[in-house]
Amino acid sequence: MSYLEDLFSLKGKTAVVIGGTGELCGAMAEGLAGAGAEVVLVGRSEEKAEARLARISEAGGRGYFVAADVADRASIESLLAAVVGRSGKCDILVNGAGVNSPTPFLDVPEEEFDQIFATNSKAVFVTCQVFGEYFLENKVRASIINVGSMSGLIPLSRVFTYSMTKAAVHNISKNLAREWATAGIRVNTLVPGFFPAEQNRKVLDESRVTAIMNHTPMARFGEAGELVGATLLLASDVAGGFMTGTEIVVDGGYASMTI
Repeated sequence: MSYLEDLFSLKGKTAVVIGGTGELCGAMAEGLAGAGAEVVLVGRSEEKAEARLARISEAGGRGYFVAADVADRASIESLLAAVVGRSGKCDILVNGAGVNSPTPFLDVPEEEFDQIFATNSKAVFVTCQVFGEYFLENKVRASIINVGSMSGLIPLSRVFTYSMTKAAVHNISKNLAREWATAGIRVNTLVPGFFPAEQNRKVLDESRVTAIMNHTPMARFGEAGELVGATLLLASDVAGGFMTGTEIVVDGGYASMTI
């Protein structure tokens, strides 16, 4: 192996990517596969999964799709059983499912809140419980990568429920990192800046885009592939072996901008 392969190789690893049928986590899954991991794309759309798996296969990678309701414990338990049954194990978990809404705060209906909370927060809680128990019982040296958000770190307008649920993701990541550090389970948060994706296009009107560009030193949106480097760092037991409880921000400088 070359020096870089020694640092970032994921050969022999199995990575479960919750939200892997989406744009951002799909690109992250391709990166994990490119580093040698077998990837399991988890979502609801088999059609989207097959398109992504075709790209992974064309590049020489391996993977498959498992449908799951990420906020339902029984579904997540079935997912874990399916992965262990087919791959024999799991080493890497990416929690990246997410939904958003631009509804003004006073107009947010309870059912909308419940849906966003279930997908963005409860799903991370449940999945970390189910997979965390498996990692602990089997003494797996695992990496959990929870996908956070800039809105989970600093207040952003027009996405109140989303921001609240992502702040919870940041919090549970740090708590679990502390709880499981001596067991060899690393828990980190990957924090994208503004990346156009299915869940946020509904809030990206012209005024919003102008505001984002004025606050982003690089003056552009991120591209999904630009999350791969940070993903591989957090996934690798070598390159990221002493990293837990941290937040890696990939935002084109957004968080550094004040006036």
